[in-house]
Amino acid sequence: MKIRLLYNDADLLRNAAQGDHYAFKLIYEKYNAKLYTFSLRILLSEELAEEVVQEAMLKLWQMGHKLKSINNIEAFLKTVARNKAIDMLRHQQLAVRAGNELKHTWNELHNETEEHIFLNDTIQVLSKGLALLPEQHRYVYTLCHQEGLKYEEAAERLQLSPFTVQTYMKLSLRFLRNYISTHTDVAILLILFKIL
Repeated sequence: MKIRLLYNDADLLRNAAQGDHYAFKLIYEKYNAKLYTFSLRILLSEELAEEVVQEAMLKLWQMGHKLKSINNIEAFLKTVARNKAIDMLRHQQLAVRAGNELKHTWNELHNETEEHIFLNDTIQVLSKGLALLPEQHRYVYTLCHQEGLKYEEAAERLQLSPFTVQTYMKLSLRFLRNYISTHTDVAILLILFKIL
């Protein structure tokens, strides 16, 4: 009788809420296939559907003691899966849109004059961002990124520790990426992120 009760969703949730891994495993085994099929219908991708299942189950596990408040496991998991799948579809659409924008821009910039203008705009944006960096950060960026020195070589030249040079470089790159993302269009942005 105790085993039979264990398969009841309410009991499984109560036990999982107390950290019972076996109860959670039973929930996983009970709903894994249903959730996968549900996600596959939305995403039409086995890999993405599997990722959605993992995300939904992880979210369920992370609820801890709040698991007891769930009335219907299947409905809860399907809601989480649907939301995650929709997020994935949105990201795919953004990636396609960015790719189309880049392709369109690339085709428009095919002749040399337009390519020259595009390159100058790119350099201008990067130069303005560099000018806003603190002086030491700018030196580190110039030595490591533009002159190709290793952190140790730049550290020796600037009389800093290699760790400090590495930290300055990370901060500089983070600042430049943020600056560039707010001061350029998509095509320039994608190219600069490859440069950075």
